[in-house]
Amino acid sequence: MKADSDRAQRRELQARLVDLFGTQIAVVEAGKGPVVLLVHGVAGSRHNWDAVIPQLAERFRVVALDLPGHGESEKPRGDYSLGAYATVLRDLLEVLGYRRATLVGHSLGGGIAMQFAYQFPDRCERLILVASGGLGREVNLLLRAATLPGSKWVLPVIANRRVRDGLLEIGRYLSWFPVRPSPALREFGRAYSSLADAGARGAFVDSLRSVIDLRGQRVSAMNRVHLAAHKPTLIVWGARDPFIPVSHALEASRRIPNSRLEIFERSSHFPQAEEPQRFAKVLTDFIMSTAPGPDFAKLDRATLRAGTKVATKPTRLVPARAPGDQAHRTSS
Repeated sequence: MKADSDRAQRRELQARLVDLFGTQIAVVEAGKGPVVLLVHGVAGSRHNWDAVIPQLAERFRVVALDLPGHGESEKPRGDYSLGAYATVLRDLLEVLGYRRATLVGHSLGGGIAMQFAYQFPDRCERLILVASGGLGREVNLLLRAATLPGSKWVLPVIANRRVRDGLLEIGRYLSWFPVRPSPALREFGRAYSSLADAGARGAFVDSLRSVIDLRGQRVSAMNRVHLAAHKPTLIVWGARDPFIPVSHALEASRRIPNSRLEIFERSSHFPQAEEPQRFAKVLTDFIMSTAPGPDFAKLDRATLRAGTKVATKPTRLVPARAPGDQAHRTSS
């Protein structure tokens, strides 16, 4: 029986290509229930969520995609801005027949999720930001360097297939030893490997340049995060994140009224891969314990007019509920 269940699960997680107005998008769907849309970050793919999709699918209709320019999706020359990506998500939900969804965005995907909630407020039920971009200026130097002029000519040298295959061979050799690479290192390796494809490299650089320059993140949602006041918002971060500092999570939690904050003390940039069971439980508990945001934009317009008059709450950390966990969360 278990073998049959595993085979059925694998079939359900197989991607299919969806024609999105002329662009082929790779999508997986699993489970039944409220729709949860998983959005990966730059140089990522739907596989960033592999460890948590089966658990989330026990309660929800999970949709994970490869953004244009990533994974198995088409990699056209075009617009790789946050607004363009948010429109892709809206169009995908429409084509798949889903009116609304809880948006879960990781890294750049968090910025895309916030842009989606801003552009299409009536379609966003909840907002879950995982190590999200767009919440402060600081960002890893490597990502800033990738936006420099000439990076599109440097990347083919350091990320070509020969170099990639050589590193994979080293990885296979190291697999003979009892020490295994961490889940975060595997995700970094997967992202690096994806850059061997010319189309993926172009999308990587164009996506980064739309939000980052040499001085850091140049696109910020902090002057608009109060608009999330009427949407249940969860912020998840790894305390050891080397790419985007955890201080961004604390400040965003302070500025978003009634938001929840979960810090994974043992995780870096990929808490969904590093602590998948806990990650799935945190998301499930949050979704099941909150009502969807209103299915209309009226409240969002009122909040927009209010601007910075919306009060922010102080950050107060208390221990998380799970026994033995080292994480903390803000009180609501």
